[in-house]
Amino acid sequence: MSQKIAIIAGAGPAGLTAAYELLKRTDIHPIVCESTDSIGGIAQTYNYKGNRIDIGGHRFFSKSDRIMKWWFNILPRQGSPAADTVEKGHEIEYAAEAIVEYLCPACAKAPVGKPECSTAPTRRPAPNPELEDDVMLQRPRVSRIFYRKNFFPYPIGITLTVAKRLGFFNTAMIGLSYIWRHAFSLKDETYLDAFYKNRFGDRLYRTFFEAYTEKVWGVPCSQIRADWGAQRVKGLSLKRAVIHAVKDLLSSDFKKQQEKRETSLITRFFYPKFGPGQMWEKVTEQIKACGADVRMHTRVSGVHMKDGKVTSVTLENTATGETQEVVCDYFFSTMPIKHLFGMMHPRPDSRVLEVAEGLQYRDFLTVGLLLKKLHVQEKGKLPQTDVPDNWIYIQEGGVRVGRVQIFNNWSPYMVSDRKNTIWIGLEYFVNEGGDLWVMEDKKLIELGIAEMEKIAMIRREDVLDGCVLRMPKAYPAYIGSYTQLPVVREYVEKIPNLFLIGRNGMHRYNNQDHSMLTAMFAVDNIVSGRTDKSNLWEVNLDDDYHEEKKA
Repeated sequence: MSQKIAIIAGAGPAGLTAAYELLKRTDIHPIVCESTDSIGGIAQTYNYKGNRIDIGGHRFFSKSDRIMKWWFNILPRQGSPAADTVEKGHEIEYAAEAIVEYLCPACAKAPVGKPECSTAPTRRPAPNPELEDDVMLQRPRVSRIFYRKNFFPYPIGITLTVAKRLGFFNTAMIGLSYIWRHAFSLKDETYLDAFYKNRFGDRLYRTFFEAYTEKVWGVPCSQIRADWGAQRVKGLSLKRAVIHAVKDLLSSDFKKQQEKRETSLITRFFYPKFGPGQMWEKVTEQIKACGADVRMHTRVSGVHMKDGKVTSVTLENTATGETQEVVCDYFFSTMPIKHLFGMMHPRPDSRVLEVAEGLQYRDFLTVGLLLKKLHVQEKGKLPQTDVPDNWIYIQEGGVRVGRVQIFNNWSPYMVSDRKNTIWIGLEYFVNEGGDLWVMEDKKLIELGIAEMEKIAMIRREDVLDGCVLRMPKAYPAYIGSYTQLPVVREYVEKIPNLFLIGRNGMHRYNNQDHSMLTAMFAVDNIVSGRTDKSNLWEVNLDDDYHEEKKA
């Protein structure tokens, strides 16, 4: 009997997790097809002259123990200080040992004197990031909003410092607005504006949420489905943010107990030494050693069905244009739904195609700037040459930059010369084919420099180098035909060997861990013989364990 084959479209977190789980728990042979030359999808790490860019920022933190153990099995937690731990005064909970269970004998390194490799769990001292590369760092989380030349906490909360910066009258009005909306909440929370107003009050919504959210999505909040807000700030409100701030002041122990926190309020997270792409490059290395076929520059260009199942897939080499039809038993898709349904044979009915074609996306580009130092001019303070933030939300008007990442603070190893340079990423939310998307790299770098000077964060004379990175379809949008997505789901549910997984595969703004869980659940279903795929669609929807830690 010939070995069963699974074609997996996309070498991002979902696709690679699916391949790993298939190898670990089944005899199915995975073939991973990636149309680009990069591993990790949006979770890749882009290397520019030794300076690394994390596209969008990826905190490795999950309320799912299954995910956390999976990550630490690939990259164990650090057991010694990182390069910047002492100088920055970071409080780190070091691991004493690493316990690693190898995927197959080819992944395991045989101990001295024992030539036979084993996949049994092995114990060894936790890695030292100064001496070893395969290590997960623990990092402090600092994210703030920059607004009117002042820093505000993110997520926003009302403290004495915040009140002073907003003005006490404005703060009082924000409080009254929250009380009013709490007493007279909007009944219809279909759209994002109502969702935010009910949780933060109208005045705080207009101050910190409205303009920024519309910058991200390019449309008014009144046109964005509230599902997006529910996923990003589940359970969070002004009241809850204030409670957490007060408890932090009263108890340092509470600040460290992340299991009691909303995901948006965690104070620390884990991060691969060389960025998120390192995780997925390591996973790729392991699955290839264990027999998986990973084909770069290979895109799925046709999906062929017979008797209600996927029977084969056409693969196209993006460099040569050559095509090959591969027979398969399972097909996992992480590609955008509109692309998938446009290449299916026979074609789905017109209603399904209409919904798929109507799905919309928001694209993303990063301008990397290498600086001698920062020059952050906060109101009433001397210019700061360095700040502790992982990323900064730019609430200032008159600029198109949405967020700024400071890669030195994600990991000191992300920067080629961390002692003498600051490496930042300016994030722009754009539309593919729009003015910024088609702008020349040189002009985009100039725009980034000009905007950062305008908001008083850098000086032009401190810029040493720059680059531009574009990422199409980074964010599935909750506009367009999104409300008719159940039509797509109903169609896919009837195809037993087709699994939509991951962010674009399901057209859902999933975090990295949620995308991985959809892949894990898909393999769970194959192993158990389950044909109902509802558990995939329930990930990051109603499952409390993603936001609230369960015993």
